[in-house]
This record gives sequence, C-alpha cells and structure tokens, in this order.
Amino acid sequence: MPISAPLSEPESVWRAPTMSMRWWPVFLRNLLVWRKLAVPSLIGNIAEPLIWLVAFGYGMGMLVGEVNVDGTKVPYILFLASGSICMSAMNAASFEALYSAFSRMHVQKTWDGIMNAPVGLDDIVMAEMLWAAFKSIFTVTAILFVMLGLGISHSPKLLVAWVVLAGAGITFSSMALIFNALAKGYDFFTYYFTLFLTPMMFLSGVFFPLEQLPGVVRAVAAWLPLTSAVLLVRPLFMDQWPDGWVQHVLVLVVYTVVAFWAALALTRKRFSA
Repeated sequence: MPISAPLSEPESVWRAPTMSMRWWPVFLRNLLVWRKLAVPSLIGNIAEPLIWLVAFGYGMGMLVGEVNVDGTKVPYILFLASGSICMSAMNAASFEALYSAFSRMHVQKTWDGIMNAPVGLDDIVMAEMLWAAFKSIFTVTAILFVMLGLGISHSPKLLVAWVVLAGAGITFSSMALIFNALAKGYDFFTYYFTLFLTPMMFLSGVFFPLEQLPGVVRAVAAWLPLTSAVLLVRPLFMDQWPDGWVQHVLVLVVYTVVAFWAALALTRKRFSA
C-alpha cells in the first residue's frame, strides 16, 4: 500500500515580505490611470489644507500673533503651515491607501486580475504603499509651492523637509493599508479617521505647541508618528536643524516597518480565506 507524502505546513501569513521589482508595473498602472484625473485630484487634495491655512493662519494668526517654539518666536502662520503640511501628507496618503486601494482590491477586483500575471500579492501591497506615498508627496509639493508664493518660508532647508514629508507619506500609507486589509466596506474607514487620525491631528502640535497639553497626554503624543514628522519639519521651515532628529526618524521608521509587515500579513490572510 503506497505511503502518501506528508502534507506540507501552510506558510505563515507573518513570514518575511517577498519583494521584487514586479511592484513597478503595478505602480505604473496606477499612475497611467490617475494621469487622466491628475488636475481635479490635485485641486481636491490641496484645497482643504489651503483653506485651513488661510482661515486659521491669517484669521487666528491675527489674534495669536507669535508662538514660542523652543525659545524662538515665530509667526503663527509659519507655525501652522509647518504642521498642516505634515497633516496634508498624512491625509493624502491615508485616503489613497484606504478608499482607492480598497476600490482596486475589493470593488473592482483589480488585484485579482493583476495576480493572474506573474505578480505576487506582496508586490501589489508594496506598489500600493509606494503609490499612496507618491500621491502624498505630489500633494505636499504643490502645497509647498503655494507656501513659497505666500512668502511663509524661503528656507533652503525646505528641500530636506520635502524628503521628510516623503518618508511620512510612506509611514501613513503603510498604516492605512492595515485598515484596508480589515475593511468590509467603505464605512469601516470612518473608525480610522475618527478614532485615530483626527485625535492625532490635535495632539501632534499641528495647531498649538505640545507644551499646552497635560503631562500624561504630552508623553503619549510624543510617540505619535505625526508628532515626529512635525518636530522634524517645523525647525526646517524656521531654517534650523531639528533637535533629537535621530529619535524622530527612528519613530517613523519603526511605525513604517511594523505597519507594513502587519498590513501585508493581514492582506495575505484576507486573500487566503
């Protein structure tokens, strides 16, 4: 009687990512589709942050005047601009990695079609993460040019801020893909925005200095990814180098690595069900 071969153990969804350059055609596919809607998409992405900037920066800025940042007095509009551009990077990356990615994954079944080609799920998730980050930095670049036109800051260090904002886009797109993997419908994303992103906007020093927060809240806020992004970008707007930049960079890197790994594992689990 023949002895049947033992069944192999199923691979863990938490195994290390399998990366290759096959993510690039998926990224390029998203770019070609989006190119037709680039202008209305850009207007939609920069309109809200610019409204915040004008309404609060110029309106409330007249009442607040200057804000103390590490012993340096800066106009409130510069304080707000340096924080709100980080918020814009967060929002743009999150919207793309949630609503658009979910449409391609669940509604349009684009991911299923792509996987009929020699492209793995890991490559698709990588492409979606980088694509959302690209959309984020595209939006941030447009906002930076507007801020330059308004004369809010002309620091040469804004080039370094641009790199930091690109990294922040990668961080927040990785985090959003976790919720994309868990979602059953678009309504699920409301929890992410209401319970996580919105509180983080008000606890990360975007609108007012962290020193205004109670001690316990400030201790928690110090380890939020948006806080680290703001603390890296704001001094660069002020033509200064950020203090403690190693810690802030490490916070963003750890959030990115952990979030991407979790998003990939949950996406594998979803597609293996």
